Amino acid sequence: MPLFGFSGVNSGLGLFGALKSSAAASKASAGDGKIMGQGPFDVKYYLSGALSGGICCSITHGALTPVDVVKTRIQLDPVKYNQGFIGGFRQIIASEGAGALLTGLGPTAQGYFIQGWFKFGGVEFFKIYFCSSMGEQAAWNSRTSIYLASAAIAEFIADIFLCPYEACRIRLVSQPDYAPSLMATAKRMSSEMGFVTAFYSGFVPILFKQVPYTMAKFLVQGLSAEKIVEVVGKPTSESGKVSVSLASGVIAGVVSAIISHPADTLLSKMNKGGAGGKGGMFSRMGNIAAELGLVNLCTTGLAARCIMIGTLTAGQFGVFDVVMNAVGAKKFHFHDPSHH
Repeated sequence: MPLFGFSGVNSGLGLFGALKSSAAASKASAGDGKIMGQGPFDVKYYLSGALSGGICCSITHGALTPVDVVKTRIQLDPVKYNQGFIGGFRQIIASEGAGALLTGLGPTAQGYFIQGWFKFGGVEFFKIYFCSSMGEQAAWNSRTSIYLASAAIAEFIADIFLCPYEACRIRLVSQPDYAPSLMATAKRMSSEMGFVTAFYSGFVPILFKQVPYTMAKFLVQGLSAEKIVEVVGKPTSESGKVSVSLASGVIAGVVSAIISHPADTLLSKMNKGGAGGKGGMFSRMGNIAAELGLVNLCTTGLAARCIMIGTLTAGQFGVFDVVMNAVGAKKFHFHDPSHH
């Protein structure tokens, strides 16, 4: 099954290769290829951004697998896991052993590498594309809209590749004895439910979760970084730049976690066997939302998710900057054209 491997990266290479002509055209129209005093931006830059995004998402999501296991268990069975976040850790370790906290590590690391490839690489491409198309001053004035549009488009593409991995991860977390590996889980789910039902019944919830989350994440991080720089001054060292990314990432993570949490709860329920009864995707979503109620939908597992996403988002932006620097690329930032 091609989705369950790194063939998604080959698709990413093809995507960014196909964008080469657009990037070249933008470069030519800009004269020296620079935008807001940065660049020039070529295919190597976009591939560097995609690789950095894949690495930062895979590392951070993989490292937080134990937190995600506890959060998902609380969402799926709040009656059983009713002792809070720390209590959830203790319950799982007591009943299943510490190894249970790493359930779903495989699909998490692989799925989020591919998702990060498309998300971070896509955001970088679309930000620069919109800026070169609009002109520098118009782009600066419209940077909020550019952040939101770039993040939404990139995340939609990324979720097409992420959704099957999330379906397998949630099934493994909710039923640890379902199958011994990622591939075995995928094969069994596909044979029992069919490809689309098995891997894409949660596609609409994942869009409701991931697209608003990513829009808020990149917008809030970008604007928070601007405000931090205004207050403390522009950092001159790489460690200073990473510190700004980490601080702004924490703020962005908490905000985006709150915004996307109802859809995250819905997605976890959708991928639990039998949840929502029988029927189509929207029918099941409606049944689950009605069963939970609005308050529970918005708050069950929220504290754990804020901790997880705040840490994760800060780590992603920090690792992204480190990897970009390591491969010799510098991340594009919005700058007021009248000030440089």
